[in-house]
Amino acid sequence: MRTWVNAKIFGFDAVHEDASDQSEWIAGKAILKKTRSRIFVLMCGFCLAYLVIIGRMTNLTLSHQAVAEETGILRASDVVVSNVKRADVMDREGKLLATSLKTSSLYADPKFITNAPQAAQKLLGVFPDLDYHDVLKKLESKRRFVWLKRNLTPKQIYAANRLGIPGVDFLDETRRVYPYGALTSHVVGYADVDGKGLSGLERGMEGLLRDGKETLHTTIDTRMQYVLQREIKKSIDEFQAIGGAGLIMDARNGEIYAMASLPDFNPHEPGHITDAQRFNRITLGAYEMGSTFKTFTMAAAIEFLHMPLSTRFDTTHSLYRSGFTIHDFHPEPHPLSVPEIFIHSSNIGTALIAEKIGTTTLKKFYSDLGFFDKPSIEIKETASPILPRPWRDISTITAAYGHGIAVTPLHLASAVATMVNGGYKIHPTLIRHSAETYANEERKRIISEETSATMRNLLRVVVTDGTASKANATGYRVGAKTGTAEKTLGHGYSANAQIASLVAAFPVDDPRFIVMIMIDEPKGNKKSYGFATAGWVAAPYVGNVISEIAPIAGIAPRRDETLPEVKAAMGLGPPVSVRPSTFSQPVITSPKSHSTALEGGRLASF
Repeated sequence: MRTWVNAKIFGFDAVHEDASDQSEWIAGKAILKKTRSRIFVLMCGFCLAYLVIIGRMTNLTLSHQAVAEETGILRASDVVVSNVKRADVMDREGKLLATSLKTSSLYADPKFITNAPQAAQKLLGVFPDLDYHDVLKKLESKRRFVWLKRNLTPKQIYAANRLGIPGVDFLDETRRVYPYGALTSHVVGYADVDGKGLSGLERGMEGLLRDGKETLHTTIDTRMQYVLQREIKKSIDEFQAIGGAGLIMDARNGEIYAMASLPDFNPHEPGHITDAQRFNRITLGAYEMGSTFKTFTMAAAIEFLHMPLSTRFDTTHSLYRSGFTIHDFHPEPHPLSVPEIFIHSSNIGTALIAEKIGTTTLKKFYSDLGFFDKPSIEIKETASPILPRPWRDISTITAAYGHGIAVTPLHLASAVATMVNGGYKIHPTLIRHSAETYANEERKRIISEETSATMRNLLRVVVTDGTASKANATGYRVGAKTGTAEKTLGHGYSANAQIASLVAAFPVDDPRFIVMIMIDEPKGNKKSYGFATAGWVAAPYVGNVISEIAPIAGIAPRRDETLPEVKAAMGLGPPVSVRPSTFSQPVITSPKSHSTALEGGRLASF
């Protein structure tokens, strides 16, 4: 049989020699076409089957998840573990305050636990802090996944692995670690095992930290933090107080270098934190701050009344206002000038000055200082001030020396910074900002530079001649004001529970830092002649803090050469010699309630 030649091979039209060859060619072409059709159908079948399988798997997955959510039966693969890499937190020197580390956690699938009591007993041998009955309940449950212990140490992982209990295994997680532990607990706060911030900056900056892309640089200096916390604790121990707090703040821009509240807590053990430990006295506690408020009364008188410092007030007799009697115990036997009222911390003199200022002016001044609002800061644990309602003229008189109005220590320190920094309101912050940010910030002036300079001098002579003498740190020119107030109890005041505080600025001629310490319910001792006032309880420890942090900040000591001129301008003679044992506690008495408030007093009392 003769063959035909394909034209596509040779490039020309083929001519078939006979009809039989042509028929064979047509038949082959038909077979090829039929084969291609079958292959196409087969491919479509495979695709359809694949789609059915995909659909079925999706349906099973969704169905399983729905059942799991309803019944609580989950497999290990269904559990979402904490692998959130929160951003690091650092102090101003680049020291790590918080970071996230990879760790492992122990879980069990009770379905594969053959002897639950025995397994529970073995686990307690490795983890004695666990509760036997709680572990046994988990191991005997109908669930397919139960946590046994989160965030294990390498030693615990090794010990648990050696137990060889079927159905017990590990899952990788991320654990939040705080290298400085309790030292920065109220600043940094803590996050739970699932990586959610619960307090401090961990809560306040949750969005930034959870994003994990940018390190959070704080204003905290861990060296200053240590010094401050140590001195607060020394005072608490010596005067058997229930707690204390303090802060170190830049008077120029509000950066907080240290903030401590005692008792504190271990952020690695959130389940063991008590309410007392969790409570941040600096931002969440609202207290009547006593005679420290006289600082603002003096500033208002100088700023708004242009009151000469030589102005004298008769403080030799008690005041009677709205059914209340205002006392100075052991009053001076002669009228006092404005500086003398401040140095002697006279309630009567301050009340008389407040009357001249007037309710409208003093209330607006307090509002401008931020006393009517929650403190503005990057953590959420903040308290609103407690104000007189309604605010009457008697409220103005008592608020002038810190009675009847309660604010946080952060409020007080921020306002004192405004008094000494040239008169500009500051905004406390725990987050570092660039110099350019501060330069471009719009600053609100509250008092004039002249008034601010006068207040710096007044605060200085309170240290050299008055109630805050024990806060003096040689060479660092400290200015300060003390305040002691009885704590409220129901509708009155407790004679046995006081708040003693001191707020200082240094170097007072060009203030760099505000340092404050507050002690909660101190008790007098033999060394303090039985007194628990701020001059004894807070002042010496503020002095210690200043002496240690000044070199850290690069502030060199020098003599206060302007002091004689300052005192002469105020009409003050030689320093007054005061025996602490003679300090008394003035009271305000009401014929209706007979409540008392410890305010003002004589020299080193407050």
